[in-house]
Formats: sequence, C-alpha cells, structure tokens
Amino acid sequence: MRAYLADIQFAVPEALFLLALLPLLALYYRWRYRSRFVTLTVSGLQGFEGTPVSWRVRLLPLLPLLRLLALAAIIVALARPQSLFSEESITTEGIDIVLAMDVSTSMWAIDFQPNRIEAAKRTAAEFIEGRPYDRIGLVVFAGESFTQCPITLDHRLLLGLVKDADAWQLQDGTALGDGLWMGLNRLIDSTALQSKVVILLTDGVQTAGEFAPLDAARAASDLGIRIYTIGIGSRSSKNIPVLDKRGQKIFELDPQNSLDEETMTQIADLTGGRYFRATSTDKLREIYQEIDQLEKEKIDVNVSQRYQEKFYPFAWLAVFLLLVEILLAQTVFRTAT
Repeated sequence: MRAYLADIQFAVPEALFLLALLPLLALYYRWRYRSRFVTLTVSGLQGFEGTPVSWRVRLLPLLPLLRLLALAAIIVALARPQSLFSEESITTEGIDIVLAMDVSTSMWAIDFQPNRIEAAKRTAAEFIEGRPYDRIGLVVFAGESFTQCPITLDHRLLLGLVKDADAWQLQDGTALGDGLWMGLNRLIDSTALQSKVVILLTDGVQTAGEFAPLDAARAASDLGIRIYTIGIGSRSSKNIPVLDKRGQKIFELDPQNSLDEETMTQIADLTGGRYFRATSTDKLREIYQEIDQLEKEKIDVNVSQRYQEKFYPFAWLAVFLLLVEILLAQTVFRTAT
C-alpha cells in the first residue's frame, strides 16, 4: 500500500484544500438536524423511561454522512490522481566493482564512531547507493575470506548484506592476500567492458591466509583489474581499545604498528590504482567520494514518463453514495424525515 501511494500524484492538488470544508459542513448538518426538533420543558423524564426509539431515527444521521463521503470522493476526483510510469533507456559500457572489506576483530577499535567496522559499512553503503547502474559485490575477510555477495545490480540485497557483515563466524586474523584473491575471482568472469575494480579496505597487516598480497596484485595487473587500497585507522599515539558486540574490551591496539601502508601502496601502484589513508569517518567518506569520481563513466539515460488517470473509481464512488442517499431518503427514512 505504501509503495502504491508513492507512485500516485495529483494533477490538480489544490483541489484537495476543499477537504478542509467538510468538517464545517458536518457541523452545519448537525446544527440543522437538532433545529428540526421542538424543545419541550418537562418536570421529569420518568414517564418516558422505556419508550422505544425507532431504528430509523437512530440511523437518520447516516444520510448526511453518505453525502459527506460523496463530496469527499468528488473532491479527490477533481484533484485527478494519476499513477506515474517511468521507463529508462541506459547506454553504458559498465563498471564492475568488488568491495573487499576487512572484518577482523581489530576493526572493532573505537577510534571511529562507533567503531571502524560500522564506519566502513556505512560509508560503503553510501558509495553503493551513489552508483545505481554498476554491478557491485562484497568480499569480507579476517583470518579467512568469504564472498558475502557476488557482483549484482540488486543493490537492495547488497546493502542488507553489507549491514550484516562481520567476522564473528570467521577465523580471526588478517588474510589480506586471500581477501584480495577472492575479490579478483569474483571479477574474472565479469563482462564489464570499461573497468573492473577492487576496493580493498583494511586496518592491519598480513597475519593469516595462503596467498601473498603482492602476488594477488600482480595477478590483478595481468587481468586488467585496478585496485584502490584504503588503510583505516587514526594516527593516535595512544593504544586504542577494541570492544566486542557487548561493549566489553577485548584488547588494546597499538596504532603505530597495526597497518602495512607500504604493502597497500605497492598493491595500488602495481594495478594503476591509488592508496588512501582514512583517519576518521569523514575522511573515509571523502575517499569513497574521490574513488567514485575516478571511476565515473558517462551514462546516457533517456526517461519517458506516462500517466494513467485514477480518478474514475472516486467519481463512481461519489455517484454510488449519492444514489444510496437518495434511495434511503425516499424509502426507508421517508417518514423519519
């Protein structure tokens, strides 16, 4: 129902202001109904106790109610509700992107708000929402790697999987090379003609996994896949607490020795990409915006719109209600009126 209403617009929305007159008209009908009866002053009502009241008298207010509903339907019909249909014709060579995201325990460090992993997921979601015509996938890695979502145009599904990404079901560690290899595998069969891109985000150094990050970068270069690398973590001189989902401290992280920026830079250089350092949520958002601009392709979109009138049901409803009112007034309620 909510989605249906979102597709409805009114050609003459000013007519809906007439609906504000209906409460005044209802008060008028109530006043006129009461004024039709004579007021008698009596010493008590004991003599009238138990006197039956005709059901026709009880239902008499139904007539003005039908009239008000009919008027409301007429006003809505005058506003001319319409459903809008849009058709898009898109011409693009396309870009396929895989987000390879570190979800290891250290990503729960609280130097970002509320922590690194949540900041990474939120900014990744914003990036996805800004590229509706690209196929995007998600690979997560900790001590092992996992394809959270293959490359897809179903961004609603992808955004849900980004939100749910974490490492609590993966072996802990940082399998940087394995995560990168998994991202490359998702793009090997890609049919994108323009670009194939991996955005690799991590806050650590290689501590687990089977594959070396630079070997994966060389393979990406041979496959024509560009890699943008993002190192996430503040430059604080103090240890940073790492909290679990319950808010309890697991350990403290030394930010001076927790990120291999040299390897991240080499990975990007080998593939024609760039290395970025995110020291805050705002900086991370700016990095995604910069990558978004670097990987922009011209998209020709032709939008055609057509409308379907939806006022007919309201018009027929008004006619029906008025006919019912007239019929009841001339039959069932004739003696009551």
